[in-house]
Amino acid sequence: MKVLSLVKSALARRDGGVLLFVVLFVSVSWLTRLALGLKAWSAVSLDSSLLAAAAWALAYDLGAALLWSLPLVVVLVLLPRRFFTSWWGRSAAHLGFFVGLYALLFGGVAEWFFWDEFGVRFNFIAVDYLVYTKEVIGNIRESYPLPWVFAGLGGATLAGYWLWLRAGLMNRWLAAEPERFRWRLARGGAWIVATIAVAVTLNSEQMPGFANNYNRELAKNGLWSLFAAFRNNELDYDQFYPTLPVDEAFQRVRTELAADRSDPLGDDARDTLRFVRGEGAELHPNVIQITVESLSAEFLGRYHQGSTLTPNLDALAARSLVFDNLYATGTRTDRGMEALTLSLPPTPGRSLIKRPHNEHLFTLGSVFRSRGYDTAFLYGGYGYFDNMNYFFGHNGYRVVDRASVAGNDITFANAWGACDEDLYRWTLREADAAHAAGKPFHFFVMTTSNHRPYTYPEGRIDLPSKISGRAGAVKYTDFAIGQFLRDAESKPWFRNTVFVVVADHCASVAGRTTLPVQNYHIPMLIYAPGGQVAPGHVTELMSQVDFAPTLLGLLRWSYASRFFGWDVRTATGDRRALIGNYQKLGLYETGMLSVVMPVRAAEEYSYDATTFALTPRRAEFTPEAIAYYQTASYLFRHRRYRELSPEEQAHLLREAQHARPPSATVAVH
Repeated sequence: MKVLSLVKSALARRDGGVLLFVVLFVSVSWLTRLALGLKAWSAVSLDSSLLAAAAWALAYDLGAALLWSLPLVVVLVLLPRRFFTSWWGRSAAHLGFFVGLYALLFGGVAEWFFWDEFGVRFNFIAVDYLVYTKEVIGNIRESYPLPWVFAGLGGATLAGYWLWLRAGLMNRWLAAEPERFRWRLARGGAWIVATIAVAVTLNSEQMPGFANNYNRELAKNGLWSLFAAFRNNELDYDQFYPTLPVDEAFQRVRTELAADRSDPLGDDARDTLRFVRGEGAELHPNVIQITVESLSAEFLGRYHQGSTLTPNLDALAARSLVFDNLYATGTRTDRGMEALTLSLPPTPGRSLIKRPHNEHLFTLGSVFRSRGYDTAFLYGGYGYFDNMNYFFGHNGYRVVDRASVAGNDITFANAWGACDEDLYRWTLREADAAHAAGKPFHFFVMTTSNHRPYTYPEGRIDLPSKISGRAGAVKYTDFAIGQFLRDAESKPWFRNTVFVVVADHCASVAGRTTLPVQNYHIPMLIYAPGGQVAPGHVTELMSQVDFAPTLLGLLRWSYASRFFGWDVRTATGDRRALIGNYQKLGLYETGMLSVVMPVRAAEEYSYDATTFALTPRRAEFTPEAIAYYQTASYLFRHRRYRELSPEEQAHLLREAQHARPPSATVAVH
């Protein structure tokens, strides 16, 4: 009763409206959290950590509520007394309450959809989605019945508004006695001081890790997490992560990379430049790399015997070199493109695809161009999304995207782009043109069809568009790849082309642990109809950073390299996979996972590949993980991961061929 009396007393003041907002904000936040918890009920740990999550949740809800209440605090201080005594002022207050409640419920529904897609609260991905509104809003419109969603929100808001009126809290506040300006200013100042104190002291990085990542996500407040991600969209490695002395970090990485039997180039200890020697005469086929959106390994029959979604890929696997133990470096397309192109570990914060100063980097394309190849990036959507066009265009690739083709060249499209069949038709046309010009070509082809809203042309497969969800999109993606290869068979360049099919990342990355290793497992097939690459299986552990050097190794190329990956078929070192999200960065070796994270923290686990359980263990390999990520960040930040021109590559090749002994250091000119 005493608490209720205090609440009533607090409401009977001008700043009682702020208290009303805070109560409303926290209430909606907990309703949202309850809904998300019920959705993930089977994965939530029902133990003491759930109580700890609830305590943290209350702290972040209150903190977020105070931050969002600041505009209201200022308005209530400045509004004249007559505002609350006039009918129009009271009407405006009721309307403001109604709109505020609708906005809060809208945020809760948005979090539900985001959780359904990613299994986490608003994070760095949501920040990116706020930037690319055309694709995101189009995707939402095509994926969900928005009229019903908005109608439901309106009904829920009316119901909440009615309950609030029945409680009498709004009327008690509006009936408060008028206050002098100095009292309003003093109380408003107190609210502002409290908000500043919260902003300074409450940091999302203070939250404990929790044994179950779902419990940790439930502890968060969605809006707080959204703005924390916006503020931390680029994390300086040296400031936030554990480090080694720079020279020691590079020495460790250079020792690791020497396992590919390469020879160091130059005398710069803070570089990964080395010379990789191919075995035998070089092969120069065309290379078409199909990077498939969200193609988890479990979709293929080889990795999930009950799957019938990929008959074309399953048949292709029998004629291809299949990499069975490949892991994506990240959880989004830009991370996959970054690793497959740059062979660079994921740096914290945003992908290098979207960072400033990402021009003229050392890429797979730069090595191909040193041999006279035409390099192109082909994308079914608008390539301004995720800064793709800028990145590829400023790293030597021609760009072909939805904006560069005629309208009648698109037979079907959704918010994310033209269907895969259209994209492959463009690819065939570009290949024909390059072949006619007498140039070998390397194409990076990025698909879009295996993405929500999961729509595709009707009549292609036995699953209807959209309502079949992910299953239909995967099967259509597989159909389009099969059709593309059948169409390519009639081309004069077909037998002199190596086809790569690789995923950008998995369909789902949510899991009980922060870095659920099993959810990074992706497929890769290399098919050479002309026999340049023999069919078979590679079971060595690897990640996407190993793709470029492995491909060039299969082509027997000798070249100067800055790649962090190696040819997994011939390297002698302990196999590892580099995996991460935008904050936590992992080094996975069979049975072991090391993780580095803000703030200068590191953890190490034993990993059970059968149960997917991570068990904390004494750190042994953490310095290796630190070295990989620290040096990658250093090279990019200091603009030292630069491309080598065809002339530089040719010069280094001549120098290396005449070097005696073969392992001698070669000077860089």
